[in-house]
Amino acid sequence: MTRAPDEFPPEPAPGQPAIDRPVDAHAAGGAVSGYTVDAFHNGKFFLVQPADTGHRAGMDAMLLAATVPDGASGVLADLGAGAGAAGLAAINRLPGLSAVLIERAPVMADCARRSLALAGNAHLAPRARVIEADVTLQGRQRLAAGLADQAFDYVILNPPFNAGADRKTPDPLKAEAHAMESQDLFERWLRTAAAILKPGGQVSIIARPESMSGILAALGNRFGGVEITPVVPRPGDDAIRILVTAIKGSRARMSLRDRILIHQGAGHVFSNEMNDLGNGRAAWPRRTKNRLPK
Repeated sequence: MTRAPDEFPPEPAPGQPAIDRPVDAHAAGGAVSGYTVDAFHNGKFFLVQPADTGHRAGMDAMLLAATVPDGASGVLADLGAGAGAAGLAAINRLPGLSAVLIERAPVMADCARRSLALAGNAHLAPRARVIEADVTLQGRQRLAAGLADQAFDYVILNPPFNAGADRKTPDPLKAEAHAMESQDLFERWLRTAAAILKPGGQVSIIARPESMSGILAALGNRFGGVEITPVVPRPGDDAIRILVTAIKGSRARMSLRDRILIHQGAGHVFSNEMNDLGNGRAAWPRRTKNRLPK
């Protein structure tokens, strides 16, 4: 299967389970020309994705889902969900959690609906639904789209984080998923996250390290207890991603977590930790005790 060039290396060593892989679409319960059906969490759920266009889900989505703690319940909003990889990964691991997949691009929202219709996802479909809407809507427009105030316990987001000046792919659907439309992107997305989260709710973001200042500015006074985890290919390498979590209304201090190592050794073998996080066998829970205003 093809994959966007800024996704983590997908190929494991011989004999090691893959994070995701193409499967026989009929075995998953559906086949449509122009799409692939890909297995995640070692075949525990499946994703319909465009075969030749758009962003393809990978390790970013799986790491984002891993920030939702074990035992989580309630309702999760996946902002900019694409085909639904992160939201479905979260509810596949967490039977007490349901998800709303919010996606603006009609093609990708349709993929999310197709994913929920697969027989292989019958165990998830009752706990997930798709909203086709722009996550930056405000006021009455946001409410009319189905994003109510203080309705969610968790919000996860994997927004486009390539700078608008970066070289863009000629694929317009992929460009929409990868490139920022404006310099205030994080402000606009986190404004929505703050509006729809319940007090004490958790927001999770995956981004490039150079986005840290924009994320922190957008979290502002809305969120506290910020935890930042660098994601590093190998010992001695610079981080290529950061995982950021924060709590709405918290007064706890910011903390910098230990790194997550993607690979062990010089090859492309995933570390044991990455393999567990990417395949839904482990979570990356917060360590900071929440301190909400009295």
